[in-house]
Amino acid sequence: MKIKFCGADRTVTGSSHLITLDDGFKILLDCGLFQGRQAYVDQWNQKFSFDPKEINVLILSHAHIDHAGRIPKLVHEGFSGNIYCTPATLDLSKIMLLDSSHIQVNDSAYHNKKRMKKGLPEIPPLYLPEDVGKAMLQFKPVDYEQWFSIRPDVSFLIRDNGHILGSGSVTVKIQSRGKEIIIGFTGDIGRPNRPILKDPITMPNCDYLISESTYGARIHEKFPEDTETFWKIVDETCFQRKGKLIIPSFSVGRTQEIVYMLDEMVKVKAMTQLPVYVDSPLSTNATNIYRSHPECFDEDIRNYLLTDTNPFGFNNLNYITEVEQSKALNFDPRPCIIISASGMAEAGRIVHHISNNIEDEKNTLLFVGYCADGTLGQRIRSGMNPIKIFGEEKQVRAHIAIMDSFSAHGDQKEMIDFLNPLDKSRLKKTFLVHGDYDAQTVFRDKLIENGFLNIDIPEQGNEFEIIN
Repeated sequence: MKIKFCGADRTVTGSSHLITLDDGFKILLDCGLFQGRQAYVDQWNQKFSFDPKEINVLILSHAHIDHAGRIPKLVHEGFSGNIYCTPATLDLSKIMLLDSSHIQVNDSAYHNKKRMKKGLPEIPPLYLPEDVGKAMLQFKPVDYEQWFSIRPDVSFLIRDNGHILGSGSVTVKIQSRGKEIIIGFTGDIGRPNRPILKDPITMPNCDYLISESTYGARIHEKFPEDTETFWKIVDETCFQRKGKLIIPSFSVGRTQEIVYMLDEMVKVKAMTQLPVYVDSPLSTNATNIYRSHPECFDEDIRNYLLTDTNPFGFNNLNYITEVEQSKALNFDPRPCIIISASGMAEAGRIVHHISNNIEDEKNTLLFVGYCADGTLGQRIRSGMNPIKIFGEEKQVRAHIAIMDSFSAHGDQKEMIDFLNPLDKSRLKKTFLVHGDYDAQTVFRDKLIENGFLNIDIPEQGNEFEIIN
């Protein structure tokens, strides 16, 4: 039996881990997109490190594109098995993969124009909308806390890990040569005591553990401190400088948390006249899916719903879907808040908002989560100035603010708290994935301090024997 690491290895995107049983049966955990500059031509996106036709089953931890974004390509290249996930992940995947397919098509067309001018051959999109439709037919919903049998000797459990709606850790139980082997995959570990979602629940004990490590070297601000920090940024930008607050935000999870926080803020702060725009069709659709899955909500928002039946809406909040409405925001001089996808500012309407507002010192760009290397968000966050957007140099005069406390990823302490209850004497090996290498080495040392042994940080393509 083997585990092969096929993505998110010493980097944060492209999650994909392959378990091959002794008889050749193959289980894929996640099939994510590598994100960054020109993702559609990324060599790891173009080519799988395995034959898709040989994969028997895919288990999906959650719907974020860096975990699910290559599923349509996997199906297009011959994968015909079931794709197991929670009902909420299935619903989110429908809209997120379709949105991703449109991005692939648009990016391909844009860059192929440049390639043609240079005499280079065209590169097709990673996948098309019709590939998404075909892939969705293979999705099969599985509830939390249900051991589901793939075949008589293999079963798995998805347990809520509090990252985004429908997300979960995956525990695979395998009967092999008269013994039981349990492999655990954390998925992306969420955060306790955050708005909307239930707190993460520790996984069952396992023999081999695959753990994310995104913020392995960081400690986030705590709620409610981040609420006050957020209000200060709103006040200074919109009321004192009369500028626009531009927030690149992931359509799923981050946007809903920000809107919920603003919904509460409107009740206690003098901001009832400040327009707030969620400028993303995907965010609008995702918010509707949030409304339809209250089974994932925590007790706080359930109580909040007793007095406010719409925690994702208030009088001065506007959900925008039409392109012309989005463009009009760039010509409206009034102070406002614009929340738009994508969170890494790599594609979508947010890039236009940044381009039109980054040179005005009244404005603020607020980054509320991780940005992968090579993305526009990462370049701005790192202090690059001037910055190139749509091939044009822009001076960064707007204020740049960062609030990683909004991240849906647990910080170092929160991940340790999630993992610590595991029986460390049973663990034969722990693999750290989904993190930059520097953060992973810090997290490895912290795990060792907490009694974890035999920790490996695999590189792309590394393969390990699983010993009974």
